[in-house]
Amino acid sequence: MARAKSRLAPVAGAALRPRLALAFARDTVTAALSCRAVRDVVVVTDDAEAGAALAALGARVVPDEPDSGLNAALAHGERTVRAQRPGAALAALNADLPALRPAELARVLDYSAAFPRAFVTDAAGIGTTFLSAAPGVELRPTFGGSSRARHLDSGAVEIVLAGIDSVRQDVDTGDDLRAALALGVGPHTADAGPQGSPHRTDRLPFMQATSYTYDPETRTGSVLLDDGTPVEFDARAFDAGGLRLLRPGQRVRIEGVGEGADLRITLVTLQTF
Repeated sequence: MARAKSRLAPVAGAALRPRLALAFARDTVTAALSCRAVRDVVVVTDDAEAGAALAALGARVVPDEPDSGLNAALAHGERTVRAQRPGAALAALNADLPALRPAELARVLDYSAAFPRAFVTDAAGIGTTFLSAAPGVELRPTFGGSSRARHLDSGAVEIVLAGIDSVRQDVDTGDDLRAALALGVGPHTADAGPQGSPHRTDRLPFMQATSYTYDPETRTGSVLLDDGTPVEFDARAFDAGGLRLLRPGQRVRIEGVGEGADLRITLVTLQTF
């Protein structure tokens, strides 16, 4: 087992509202680079602006050559890392952890070193924000949607440490951003808060979801939010996303107004990375 200092953290970021997404990633990378247990941070992205900004922080940026979604990007990052450091342990980390604390990440990395593969579930208890693999062990990422269950089924050990809230708090919704702000976000997210203010969280115009139904004749359908709630969308919302077709099970990004039962989708498009 390699020492914690040899761990590397490939990071792939979801396409959120561009200014916020980049701010989240910058704070995530800054915290990871400041963590005593992290030796290198590798970012997988084809976004030139994001790549330049994160490279300026000290991350190593590699192009998303598979261009096939988050898990393919993470597997590509794993191959890149191990081509240079074949004996290293590594960890995949969400790029939307704006409240990430280096000390909490270090605790997670230290704890995970005892297992071939280990993961941290998100604050909602549904997804995954962190997945590690020991030297010589394949990462096998299955991020997205109900990934906690998939990582458990794959044999990865769930890390249930107390006091690691900043490692668990990714941002998919307005409530998530409010929770991250309560923990204390990094300076980049604070500067890039909704409408220029980190305290304006009454309306956050993006969410991640999974396509559930779609009727190509009416261009209407529904999505499942990550908590399992179905929400319908109309033809106007579908057309606003520039899509031609939508298949059940695809990860999508939605924008809308309202919350809970009053949520109305105004745009639905494919989730990109």
